[in-house]
Amino acid sequence: MTSKGAKGMKLKHLVLGTMLSTLALGATASTVFEEPSDAIEYRQAAFSMIRVQIGDMGDMLKGKVPFDAERFQMRANNAAALSKMPWEAFVAGSDKGETSALPAVWSDNDTFMKKAVAFQQYADELAVAAKSGDQKVIGKAFGAWAKGCKDCHKSFKD
Repeated sequence: MTSKGAKGMKLKHLVLGTMLSTLALGATASTVFEEPSDAIEYRQAAFSMIRVQIGDMGDMLKGKVPFDAERFQMRANNAAALSKMPWEAFVAGSDKGETSALPAVWSDNDTFMKKAVAFQQYADELAVAAKSGDQKVIGKAFGAWAKGCKDCHKSFKD
C-alpha cells in the first residue's frame, strides 16, 4: 500500500471512530446533565474554547500574528478534540433557556448531527494538515473547517 493509501485508510478509520463515538455519546448524554441548563452551559463552554482555537489559527493564516507551526499544531489538535464535545449536550429540554440554538436542532436533528460529524471530520483533517507545516495545505484544511462551522450556524444557530 502506498503511503498516501495508508494515510487515507487511517483517516477513514479515524472518521468512522469519531462518528461511532458521537452516536454512543448521544445514547448516554441524558444521564450526564442533571438540568437542561447544565447542558447549555457545557456546550457553550465547548464552543467558546473552539472559538479561541479558530481565532488564533485564523490570525496566523491571515498574517495578523506571525505563523508559528508549533502553536498552530497545538491549536489544531485542541480543535480536533474540542470538536467532539458540544454535541452530547444538545439533549431534550436544553432548547429552553439562554441558548442561541434554533428549534431546527431538535426538529431536524439528523441534518444537525450530519453537520456535527462533518465538522469533526474537518477538524481532524486540519490537525493532520497542521503536521505538514505547509501553510498552503493548512490553509485549505482550515478553510474547510471554518466553512463547516458557518454551514451549521446558518441553519441551527440564532
